Amino acid sequence: MRQKQPSCILTFHTTADAMDTERVCRAAGLDGRLIPAPRDITADCGIAWCGPARTRPALLAALREAGIEPADCRERMY
Repeated sequence: MRQKQPSCILTFHTTADAMDTERVCRAAGLDGRLIPAPRDITADCGIAWCGPARTRPALLAALREAGIEPADCRERMY
């Protein structure tokens, strides 16, 4: 079983924003992956990005630079 760790979970208004986030993060070398949005977090498109909590500042900066605005950003054990 995978050990839970502090994670940053971003949700999006559109599937296109979620897919663009994956592209931006891969290009920036940021760890993480697309996941189904957790049930307790509302996501318009049903997809979320989950990455290590320690990457949150770099992740948000990369998305801001790319013009992507997440619907929500939360930290939790995932």
